[in-house]
Amino acid sequence: MRLKQILVPAVLTLTLPLTAMAEELRLLTWGGYAPEEVVNQFEEETGIEVQVTLSNNEDMISKLRATGGAGFDLVQPSQDRITSAQQEFRIYKPMDLSKVDSALFIDSMLAATRRNTSVGDDVYAVPHVWGTTGLIVHDSVADQVKDFDDLCKPELAGKVSYRLRRPILIGMAFSMGEDPFAAYDDEDAYAAMMARVEEKLIACKPNVKAYWSGGDELINLVASGEVVAAKGWDAGGWKLQAENPQIRFVAPASGALGWIDTFALPRRGENDEAAYKWINFVMQPEVAAKITQSAGNFTAAKGAEEFVDDKLKASFESSFDQQALDNIKWYPPVPAGLETLEGQILDRVKAAN
Repeated sequence: MRLKQILVPAVLTLTLPLTAMAEELRLLTWGGYAPEEVVNQFEEETGIEVQVTLSNNEDMISKLRATGGAGFDLVQPSQDRITSAQQEFRIYKPMDLSKVDSALFIDSMLAATRRNTSVGDDVYAVPHVWGTTGLIVHDSVADQVKDFDDLCKPELAGKVSYRLRRPILIGMAFSMGEDPFAAYDDEDAYAAMMARVEEKLIACKPNVKAYWSGGDELINLVASGEVVAAKGWDAGGWKLQAENPQIRFVAPASGALGWIDTFALPRRGENDEAAYKWINFVMQPEVAAKITQSAGNFTAAKGAEEFVDDKLKASFESSFDQQALDNIKWYPPVPAGLETLEGQILDRVKAAN
């Protein structure tokens, strides 16, 4: 009897912290996707505390690989970074789509993301935020810069910037008349194509003022006038345009590169129910519009555009007519091993004199 009197309180003491932990959502996401206003509203309505960690695609995969899919309950990789990572590292778990309110989503985006993040019969993600990579251009050179390869024109020496990551490889390939996505399944053809892109980017180095690594760095370079043409995200271009109407985001002639950041469940996440509650909460049109205002990009939430600031809507319309929208090159899933090849190319470009 005495032993029971000691053990029962001990068991209760151990159980209480675990129960409290179950009411926490550990979110690994991009900057702007979980603004404080939205987090506070969710916490007030659900009683679930949200712990936000900011990240990017490479970092998300690295963190989940290191832990076998533990440490977070909900993550937000781009849709093209899911199937290969899952096949290679098994870091995600399938979504239970019955717990996702599909009526909140734009039908075409939900269908595309389900298709692009499926492995066998399992679906690993639903869409959240989407946007494009294209050109941020000052009016003074707008007549010279229509596509990614125009960043390499001699008259722009020392006045160009882009991030030395895979989008510049893909965008440059398209602007050179290639189709990198069509070559995804032929590694030899893809390697040969990227060798030509590598030569182009090495020859382009005299034009590069700096290789930007973060959005704020790019915005500062363009806002200061040091850079007059850059590869960048549409949201960054629209932010600059709001401050200086002579700067604008331009969809390249060969097509802007389209991405969709998703919601996915880590394989060893501990609070799936909280994750589904967050997904359904932030996809409500009025809440989704707050995320658009914070991140600068639109979401896959149906009807959210009705609640977005008129100035942001006007910037979007100035960058994309229907032809430009139809010409967006949406990233398909990246085959396993392809990014290793691309990383080697980018390292050589960076090291070249």
